[in-house]
Amino acid sequence: MTSSIIKINISNELDVVLAYNRAKQLSERLGISMSSRTKFSTAVSEICRNVVEHAGSGQIQFGLVEDAGVKWLEAVVSDHGRGIGNLDALQKQADLQVGAKGTGLSNSRKLVDFFDIETGSEKGTKVTLRQRLPYNAMHVSRATLAGWIKELDQEKVSPYAEIKQQNMQLLDLLDNLRERDEVAQKQLREIRQLNQQLQQYNTSIQELLHERESQNKLLHKINNELDAFAHTVSHDLRAPLQNIRGLSSALEDCLHANKLDEAKEMFKMLYLQTSKMDNFITSILSYSLAGRQNMQKVETDVRVLIADVVSLLGIKNSLQLTIPPRLPVLLTEKIFLHQIFSNLLGNAIKYHDLAEQPQIKIDFLLKGDWMEFVVADNGPGVPAASQSSIFEMYETANSTHVSTGIGLAIVRKMVRGKGGDVWVESDGRGARFIFTWPASELVTVLPTEGSDPG
Repeated sequence: MTSSIIKINISNELDVVLAYNRAKQLSERLGISMSSRTKFSTAVSEICRNVVEHAGSGQIQFGLVEDAGVKWLEAVVSDHGRGIGNLDALQKQADLQVGAKGTGLSNSRKLVDFFDIETGSEKGTKVTLRQRLPYNAMHVSRATLAGWIKELDQEKVSPYAEIKQQNMQLLDLLDNLRERDEVAQKQLREIRQLNQQLQQYNTSIQELLHERESQNKLLHKINNELDAFAHTVSHDLRAPLQNIRGLSSALEDCLHANKLDEAKEMFKMLYLQTSKMDNFITSILSYSLAGRQNMQKVETDVRVLIADVVSLLGIKNSLQLTIPPRLPVLLTEKIFLHQIFSNLLGNAIKYHDLAEQPQIKIDFLLKGDWMEFVVADNGPGVPAASQSSIFEMYETANSTHVSTGIGLAIVRKMVRGKGGDVWVESDGRGARFIFTWPASELVTVLPTEGSDPG
């Protein structure tokens, strides 16, 4: 249902201003907001100006429309010009290019709640503009409409004042839009900053999760090692203790029976069992010590250190030990090197199978950032199948000798704690145990006593 309010003929710029003014006045009387009122009035003036520029003359009809329970203020602008032959192309061009032909139509479409255009060649053009009324808009009776028409007809319009007021409203609207744009830009910057912080937090969380996963894996590995360690330690400690208990009982019987010769043999066996337990406990303490990172570094002459190890091991005169003419002095954890050479030389002696001309040779090489120490022997060698496993705890390559199975595990743990590595080379007879040590701890390289320093 449509109720007509007022009709205005459009033929010049003053008529455009009048149409703008009437659109604004009607919008205000119908309770339309200021911003919507300005948009609707601007759209009306744009379409009316198109009529003057392209068709020469036309008219605008204002009215009230109710459609499906929704009330609208309607402005229908029509002319009897040649029509718009390429309407779709014109609108696309206007949307893509600012200031292009057809921009008035495109802008007006964006300013109102409803926009429709009908055009045809030589049939003129009709544009329908509608602005939705508020849900609580006043009811407009016929008498009210008649009063509005009478008031609007009697009102004198000053084109200059109307254009000035129109420009002021447009400037106010522009300032309002600029303020909103500044607020939007500020909010956008804040959002970008928050996104950057969020990304940083996500990165930190990912790093923490990776670190936690690594720590969990390490903890799981340590727990498994502790389980195996506790099981083996309890087993290997129980055996000599049971032997000592049995030997003590047998020794007591010998003493009661006055069998002194047998008692002397029992004492020897008892000493062997206690020595075995002492070696095992010492090895366990050494393995635990290998995991510490805060040992004090002291200046260590490797030649003197090897001499101390040889003295403690009690090497037989038949064994030939060769030491290189030049050995380094290091600023390092002396106890680590002492334990490493003690285990490597001890194994070379313990597992040697030659009664005549057994040989052990120590070598030293400086290679860039690392030093290489070599303990080589001409013993039975290490089978290829065992070369990777002998550095595991409780693994040995020779089952004919009593061993705690911790010595080479201690060596690897200490060497890797320094960032180096240890491995064995063996093909048939003989074996070469090689370990690396950081050259950053090198103080100097001294000749062996009696050798030519040049």
